[in-house]
This record gives sequence, structure tokens and C-alpha cells, in this order.
Amino acid sequence: MKCPFCGHDEDRVIDSRPAEDGAAIRRRRECIQCGSRFTTYEKIESLPLLVIKKDGNREPFDTDKILNGLLKACEKRPVSNDQLMEILSYVEGHIQGSANREISSGEIGELVMAKLKEIDEVAYVRFASVYRQFKDVHSFMEELNEMLSKK
Repeated sequence: MKCPFCGHDEDRVIDSRPAEDGAAIRRRRECIQCGSRFTTYEKIESLPLLVIKKDGNREPFDTDKILNGLLKACEKRPVSNDQLMEILSYVEGHIQGSANREISSGEIGELVMAKLKEIDEVAYVRFASVYRQFKDVHSFMEELNEMLSKK
């Protein structure tokens, strides 16, 4: 494993433990050359998942895209990296647990929003505003009013 700090390809494993409900192994590593520590995850390789986009195109499932959207929605919000990883694990686990190897981008967005709503409502509204592509202020207000009426 190459060190993300210096690029050296020798390290030692400091700690290993199960992650993502046993679906992965989390390893803390230390670079032999520079002494920096970093985390890696080991997972079972499975059949590729395809995401069906709104325009009908298919592309490989990529957790980095979800994470980037979550990071933007949670910017300057009290949401920890662990909470973001929990959302990613939940979404990925749900998709991997499905017998279907294709999933719509809409279903992924709904899974993310459901979990994000539990963690931080402001981040949820930010994510929803991009994901649902509100056409105007009225559709945005409808979403906010719906949230307020459920409280």
C-alpha cells in the first residue's frame, strides 16, 4: 500500500478490526519511511453495480460521488466524518444487499436523504435542493413546510 503522504510503498499494520457490520476490515497503517499513519479498508470484490441516470445512461456505482455531495451539503454543519461514513455504509449496504445489480440514481438519492434527514435537517435541505432540482422558491418552501408539519 502506497503512503498517501510520501508515496513509499512499505508500511506496517498497527490495528485491524471489522467495519461496516463485518462487510469490511478497517486497517490502521504506519508508513515505514515517514511514520505517517493512515486508514485503509478491505472489502470483498463483488459484481459491479450500475447506476441508471435520469437520462437513461448507465455508469458504475461510485461512492465518491455520494461522498462529494454529502460533503457539500454538510459544509460548516456539525456532521462528523464518522456520520458521513455511516450514511455511505448504509447506502452501499442497501445496494449490495439487493439482488438487482442496477439501481436508479433517484433511489440512491432517496436513501441518502432519508439518512441525512435523521442527522442534520439543514444538510438534508441543502442536499435535497440540489438532488430534487427545485424549480422555484415555492417548491422549496413546500419541502420546508412538509418538514415543519412533521415535527
